[in-house]
This record gives sequence, structure tokens and C-alpha cells, in this order.
Amino acid sequence: MILVADSGSSKTDWMGYLNGETIRFNTTGINPYFLSEQDISKLISKNETVIQYADQVKEIYFFGAGCSSPDKHEVVSNGLSEVFQNAFISVDHDLLGSVYATCGNAEGLNCILGTGSNICYFDGKKIHDGHHGLGYVLGDEGSGTFFGKKVLLAYLYNKMPTSLAAEFKKAFPADKEQIITNVYQKPFPNIYLAGFSRFMASHREHPFIQDILRTGFQEFVDSNVKDYPKYKDVPCHFVGSIAYYYQETLIEVLEKNGIEVGKILQKPIEELFNFILQKEGIVQQAS
Repeated sequence: MILVADSGSSKTDWMGYLNGETIRFNTTGINPYFLSEQDISKLISKNETVIQYADQVKEIYFFGAGCSSPDKHEVVSNGLSEVFQNAFISVDHDLLGSVYATCGNAEGLNCILGTGSNICYFDGKKIHDGHHGLGYVLGDEGSGTFFGKKVLLAYLYNKMPTSLAAEFKKAFPADKEQIITNVYQKPFPNIYLAGFSRFMASHREHPFIQDILRTGFQEFVDSNVKDYPKYKDVPCHFVGSIAYYYQETLIEVLEKNGIEVGKILQKPIEELFNFILQKEGIVQQAS
């Protein structure tokens, strides 16, 4: 059995191939910056599908947020190997996974706009290192965490229109002290902050929200996309819930900047899974 995983900080999507059948399941996000080897093995071993198939898994191709260095690869690999004891395990960055899903073997820019954000240039054979992927404290422009923070600050600073602020209070009744506790004292503050970005979905047509979206996407373009000399010469692909759900505004900003819009995928797992099957010489693909 082959397993392929695409993991963000919030959620991990898995697809498996066994005897002509495709298996799909999900676990919570696996990010080695927030989880130890023991945390990962405990998390994975709670999943019923994992328990059912663990002994049959021979290969795992894991692409995850935070897996950008050998030591982080090792954390994830060791955690998974505790559960999948018969498997060869390959761990790589989620950027590479989304490149396989969007670019395939063609040249292009690949962007992640989910809980966090990142970007890379792929020349058709390899990824070229950039200066991005700095995380939610220093970067993550255009991400769920970025927009959640913007919306939350507008509310806390009393900069949000009155009617919109009333709706926000209904959706998120937590007071200032509770918010500060969640951000500074509890685990996964990036996921907590990204949760506030969901407010934009039901109010996306409001001029205030549209302005936040346009400004945020423009900031991502200015600080990330335009850092690549060929940004107007190759397709710019996107993966992630923020890019997918707000793609109308995203496309507007991209076209305004003369950028060719490529694929916009909510999740890369289906395309990534099929790419790995082809790469490994398995003709039959996911249905």
C-alpha cells in the first residue's frame, strides 16, 4: 500500500492506493514546529483507518508545512515510523507537494495561501529557494492567519464599521482577555488567529472586507510574487483555502499586476496523489 499525505498546520489529507482501490481519510495537521515525534505518533495512531491499514503500508510520501529542513523531516519520519513500522517514509516540504499538484513538470510559480502562506519558483525540475515562508509572526502575508489577525485587530481597535462589528461580536463573543490568553498562552495561536478569517466568508461583499482582501493579496504579491524576476512570464498557481474561497478578489489583484493566473486548488491532495502514482510507475490512478 502507498500512502500520500498533504499536511498544513490545521489538517492533513491522506490518500492511499491498495490493490486498485483508493482510500481517503483525514487527521489533524502535523507540523514539526509544534509537534514532537511522540505527539505525531499518538495523533496518527488514534485514526481508525490508520489502525486498519498500518501493517499493510509499504511506502509513505508525506508533504507538510514546517518540513523544510532535515531535522524537521526526521521528527515527522520518526513519528510516522512508530505507527507504520513496515513502511519506507519520505518526508518533504508542503511546497514541493503543491508544486507537483499544480506545475507537474512545467515551469511556474507556486503559492500556498492557507492557514499560512509561502511561495516558490519551479523551473520544471527543481524548486529554487526563496526568502519567504517566515511563519505567522514575521510573514504569512495573504494567509488565513494574516487575514484573521487583520479582522481581529480592526474589531479590537474599534476600526470596524458598527454593523459589521455587531456581527463579529455575535460570531466571536470572546472578550479581550480571552483573546490575549489564546494568542499568547495556549498552543497553536496561528490556527486560533486563522479562525477569525472565516468571518470574511459570510461578509465578503462588504466594502470593508473587500478592502482587507485586496490589500492583503496585494501585500502578498508585492512581498512574495514580485520577488521573482520571471513573475510575469510564467503561470502563478495557488493552493489553499484562502486562495480558493476568495479567488475572485485574488484573480482581480493578480490580473491588475499583470500576473498570469494558473491553477487555484483548495486542496492539492488529489493531483498530488495522481502525480506520485505516475512517478512510481503505477498506471491506474485515483478515481
